[in-house]
Amino acid sequence: MDAGTFRLLAVGLCMGLGCIGPGVGIGLVGMGALQALARNPDAKGLIMTYMILVIALTEAIAIYAMVFAILIGFKVIT
Repeated sequence: MDAGTFRLLAVGLCMGLGCIGPGVGIGLVGMGALQALARNPDAKGLIMTYMILVIALTEAIAIYAMVFAILIGFKVIT
């Protein structure tokens, strides 16, 4: 196996492992928001605001993983 093969493997692992956490996190945030809305429907605006904020911050982690995968793929990081 040459260096190009290992680079492609690293790109795949970087994206795969880097997106597992944010995917699970977004699912848990959605579950918590739905449970909170079921318990207290009057607080919909506040719950939705915080949910969207947390989802955006969690998605940033996946974007960082994508940036590192691109850097590895284009040989910027060796």
